[in-house]
Amino acid sequence: MSMVKNDALFHEYFCEWIELYKVGAVREVTLSKYYMSLDRLKEIVPNLRLKNLDRRQYQKILNTYALTHEKQTTMDFHHHLKAAIVDAVDERLIMLDPTRKVVVKGKFPSKKKIKYISQFDLQKLVEQLNLGEKVNNDWLLLLIAKTGLRFSEALALTPNDFNFAYQTVTINKTWNYKDKLGNFQGTKNQSSNRVVQLDWKTNMQFAQLISNMNEDQPIFVKGRVFNSTINNQLKKHCEKAEIPVISIHGLRHTHASLLLFAGVSIASVARRLGHANMSTTQQIYLHIIQELENQDNDKIMRYLSSI
Repeated sequence: MSMVKNDALFHEYFCEWIELYKVGAVREVTLSKYYMSLDRLKEIVPNLRLKNLDRRQYQKILNTYALTHEKQTTMDFHHHLKAAIVDAVDERLIMLDPTRKVVVKGKFPSKKKIKYISQFDLQKLVEQLNLGEKVNNDWLLLLIAKTGLRFSEALALTPNDFNFAYQTVTINKTWNYKDKLGNFQGTKNQSSNRVVQLDWKTNMQFAQLISNMNEDQPIFVKGRVFNSTINNQLKKHCEKAEIPVISIHGLRHTHASLLLFAGVSIASVARRLGHANMSTTQQIYLHIIQELENQDNDKIMRYLSSI
């Protein structure tokens, strides 16, 4: 690593490693997570030098972090540090890998929010939406529920992305709403570039809604966009409809869950969501897949008994 020696501070090495290997190579949202890990590292061990980093010191770092974070978050922090440390070992700045046989701990998980709702509850939610003649946040909520798009993908949509003749919408960019000015940026991965089919009703609604809009401008972005603002609006709708409160991302989960329960293949759901592979879909919706497998087993047994 260029100017860094083994007597440099650990967080100095990690900072240079991020700038050398991650800046320009990962998306801004991913890069910000690395810098968050850097900030926490500075807080935990501001004076630890790279040459003094051993297994005991590294375990203490993770233990301190774990006091205020759940196990999965601690695991992410560990993966960030470990990637840099492995390079330090390769460069002979550290003789032995201090991450070997590390124990990842964490706070007891807080009560998890409901990730998806039933078809009946989704219908009740849609009835609460204010779907007037002009674009508003409720139209954004409807589109995500009907397509399973990620929040940033939906924000980046322009009229040009819709093909009303074929009832499709093309996903090839996202909107960086975390930036104060906001801007277009690439999708999460190559698989996220996709064409999503629209149902006839949604297709017709949006054909009328955006007919007079600038074809290259984001449909839903009129200024600074905050994820929390949309989530609070969705929460009010859920409470008014007397259904479980979910987040915007919960609408994406709901979309996928309903498709799986309807008998749509995992492969088709994965493509529609823009997952890199089916294993991602299987991992996220394992509980639903297991429930469907139990239903399939019942069908199999009933069929075999009839022979």
